[in-house]
Amino acid sequence: MQSYLVTVAAALAAAAVALVLVAVVHRMTRRLGRRSLLMTELTEHAHRAFQVAVTVIAVQLAVRFTTLYAVGSPWRKFVLHTLGLAMIAAIAWLVAALLVVAEDTALARFRVDVPNNRHARRVRTQVVLLRRLTIAVIVILAVGVMLMTFPAVRGIGAGVLTSAGVVGVVAALAAQSLLGNVFAGLQLAFSDAVRLDDVVVVEGEWGRIEELTLSYVVVQVWDDRRLILPTSYFTSTPFQNWTRTEAKVLGTAEFDLDWAIPAQAMRGELRRLCEGTELWDGRVCVLQVTDATGGMVKVRALVSAADAGSLWDLRCLVREHLVTWVRDHRPTALPRLRTEVGDVTGPMSWQSIQQRRPVRRATDTEAPDDARVFGGSDDGDARSEVFVGREDHAEARR
Repeated sequence: MQSYLVTVAAALAAAAVALVLVAVVHRMTRRLGRRSLLMTELTEHAHRAFQVAVTVIAVQLAVRFTTLYAVGSPWRKFVLHTLGLAMIAAIAWLVAALLVVAEDTALARFRVDVPNNRHARRVRTQVVLLRRLTIAVIVILAVGVMLMTFPAVRGIGAGVLTSAGVVGVVAALAAQSLLGNVFAGLQLAFSDAVRLDDVVVVEGEWGRIEELTLSYVVVQVWDDRRLILPTSYFTSTPFQNWTRTEAKVLGTAEFDLDWAIPAQAMRGELRRLCEGTELWDGRVCVLQVTDATGGMVKVRALVSAADAGSLWDLRCLVREHLVTWVRDHRPTALPRLRTEVGDVTGPMSWQSIQQRRPVRRATDTEAPDDARVFGGSDDGDARSEVFVGREDHAEARR
């Protein structure tokens, strides 16, 4: 009985000494943390894991050296085996905590709350994915080492290795989708195709990359919905990345108006609007007539902004302001449908078309000038020479 009490007392004393030692080290690192970011991270993230690991190791050593009188007894084996499992788990926890400290220290050098944060977001994406991968590997290794401490598991190890080929094939087939997503996640991390906080358009939805893991990607849609996609989606399906190289983007606002619209006046109004709003970044402010078919003209306003959110608000502002401007100041340019009543012999001047210049009358075998693309004019002859050649074209004309 006295031996048992000595063992318990030694274990408690070892635990107390370990806790005191860890407390002293913790206070020293906290004091040094005022000048060092690494010490601050160690104090915040690794203190508890270090405390548990040192305490378990101290207790195991105390029990091992104070129970030499009971070598071979079942209870001693059970206690030492339990403490060994606890030590493996504590060391794994400490290693994972140290890796987190190293990663957080590295991430602190790359700020993502600045305008030009493309490189920082790339590093952050890679480090976050590596953190998840390393922690998963540490947990798997720790569980494997803990299982190998059981004699029964070591005994069946040879049988497992002999059937490893068959099991590997079956496991690969069963986890094909999972492994595909894991490799896709690693590919995304190091190919720089998509990063955290990138603005993307996927499945017809516009949003921001909120979370990127080894198996799935969370896209925060503009209306605060969450679109969850497997990582393999981004390696096998085309998608739009609006912040691939920089956050600055261009956007359009289109209008179908009547032919009476004064394009230059509307262009000046767009310029005045852009110069009066902080949403515009000062790069692009262009208004063009891009089409004139179907009885109306299509007017496109192209503007730029510093980021996707500002661009959305700017496009809505341009659309609202120009619609109001056309309605209030140019009502004749509103979309309309025209209907003609009468014929070319009517008394009204607009019912007949006066030819402004004589048109050369074509013979039965010669196409008129306005029906020829390659010939009939200087521009047409120039196009013809491109496809035929200067000498062959001259012989054809003779």
